[in-house]
Amino acid sequence: MSVHPITRSKVESAIREAGGWRLFWMAVLGTAFLVVQSLAANARPESLAPLAEKVSPAVVNITTSTIVEGRTGPQGIVPEGSPFEDFFRDFQDRNGGENRPRRSSALGSGFVISEDGFIVTNNHVIDGADEIEIEFFPGDGQPKELLPAKVIGTDKNTDIALLKVEAPMPLKFVTFGDSDSARVGDWVLAMGNPLGQGFSLSSGIVSARNRALSGTYDDYIQTDAAINRGNSGGPLFNMDGEVIGVNTAILSPNGGSIGIGFSMASNVVSKVVSQLKEYGETRRGWLGVRIQDVTADLAEAIGLDSVSGVLITDVPEGPAKEAGLQARDVITSFDGFEVKDTRDLVRRVADTEVGKTVRVVVFRDGKTETVKVTLGRREEAVGNDGQSSGGNNAAPDTAEKDLLGLTVGAVQDDMREELNLDAGTTGLVVLSVDETSAAWEKGLRAGDVITEAGQTKIASIADLEEQIAAAKEAGRKSIFLMVRRAGEPRFVALNLGE
Repeated sequence: MSVHPITRSKVESAIREAGGWRLFWMAVLGTAFLVVQSLAANARPESLAPLAEKVSPAVVNITTSTIVEGRTGPQGIVPEGSPFEDFFRDFQDRNGGENRPRRSSALGSGFVISEDGFIVTNNHVIDGADEIEIEFFPGDGQPKELLPAKVIGTDKNTDIALLKVEAPMPLKFVTFGDSDSARVGDWVLAMGNPLGQGFSLSSGIVSARNRALSGTYDDYIQTDAAINRGNSGGPLFNMDGEVIGVNTAILSPNGGSIGIGFSMASNVVSKVVSQLKEYGETRRGWLGVRIQDVTADLAEAIGLDSVSGVLITDVPEGPAKEAGLQARDVITSFDGFEVKDTRDLVRRVADTEVGKTVRVVVFRDGKTETVKVTLGRREEAVGNDGQSSGGNNAAPDTAEKDLLGLTVGAVQDDMREELNLDAGTTGLVVLSVDETSAAWEKGLRAGDVITEAGQTKIASIADLEEQIAAAKEAGRKSIFLMVRRAGEPRFVALNLGE
C-alpha cells in the first residue's frame, strides 16, 4: 500500500516538530539541573577558606594571670588527686614549706566588635584575673605584640564580659547577626584557642535552638562544631560571617568535645554588650512577681480555657504590687507579646527598658483585665523579696486529719521559725503524704504549708474542708492550693477524687 505524497509530508513534518519540542524540554531540564546544582554549591561552599580569611583577623586569644596563695616546693609537680599528693605534702611539712604567692595562668578566646578595640568574651575567662593580655591573629595591619586589656563590664547571668584594648591602629572587627534567624541544620563556624593550641577553626551545624542550661536568661544555640577548653568566649559564625553566638560550654563526660557545644545566642549577647558599653553594668527590667507555669490541672482549677500564660504566686513590694497585680492572676500578655511560659516572661521583662510603662494583660476571676506597670530595675531589686504576710486571725486548732492524700494540722506558733513563716501567717502544715496519692506525684511533702485553698486564706482544717466541699459543689475536678516551702510560694491543683 503506497502512502499519499501529501500525507507523507505531514507525517514527516509532525515527526520533525515532535523532535524539536523534545530537544527544547531537554534543554529546559538541563538548565534547571544546573541551577539546582549551583544553589546546592552556594548552600555549602566547596571551601570555607574565604570565610575564614574574612573573619579570622577579628578573633583573639586571651591570656589571663592571677596571683594565688600557694606553697613553695613540689606543689604543681604532682597533679591534684594524685596518689603521691599526700607524700609530697608530708615532705613539705617536714621541710618547712612556706605559703608564698604564685602566679596562675589561663587561656581563652574572644572577638573584636569595633575598630577602637572593644572585645567580647566569657566572664568566666577573665573572672578574678589580675592581668589580661590579648593576642591578635597574625597578619598585615594587625598588632604584633600582646596588648593589655581592661574590663569594661561583666554579666555573670549570661557569662559575658566586655574588654577594651588601646591599639596603635584601627582593628578589624566582626558584627552580630540575628540568632533568631538561625535554623537547625544551618552551617556554622567556631573559632578560638582550643587547649592553648592557637588560632583554630572548626565547622558544624546548628544542632538545636533555645537551649536552657542553668541561668535565668539562658538562650543557647547547640552545635556539633568542635568546641574544647580554650574556645570559651570565641565566636560562632554563620555563613555570612556574622556572629550568632558566643561559645560558652560543652557537654562532655571527659572534658573534651563530643559534638555537644553551647553558644549564647547573639540576640542576648548584643543587648548585654550594649548596656556594658554604655553603663559598665546591666540594667534589666523588673516586674516584681513570683511566678510558675500554668499546667493543665491548674488551668482547669482557675477556669482558663487553654494551658497558657504564667501564674503569679506572690507579689512582694515592687512595681507589680504598686500597679495592682495580684497573686492568682495569670499573665497572658506582656507589652503586646503573648506570654508562653515563665522563661519567656522573664526574658521579655529583662529585655524591656527600665522605667518603661507596659501593658500587662491578666486573667482574673474569670475575666481579662489590663494593668499598666512601670518597670523597675532588676539589679536594684535583688534581695528585695518581701514576703506577703497576713491571713485571718482565727485561732488555729491542734487536730490532725487526712485529706486529699495528706495528713494536715494547723500551723502552731513554735513551728513558724522552722518553717520560715512570717509571724502572722496562718495555714495548715503537711505532716505526712501518702506516697500512692496524687499529692505525692504533685511534689507535696511533709513540712509544706497550705495557706490558701480555692483562692481563700485558711487557718484551720474546717476551712480546708469547707473549700473542698465548695469546689465539689461547683463541679470542679480539682482544688486550687497555695503551698509554701521554706517561705517560697507555689500553686498546686489537687485532684478532688482522692
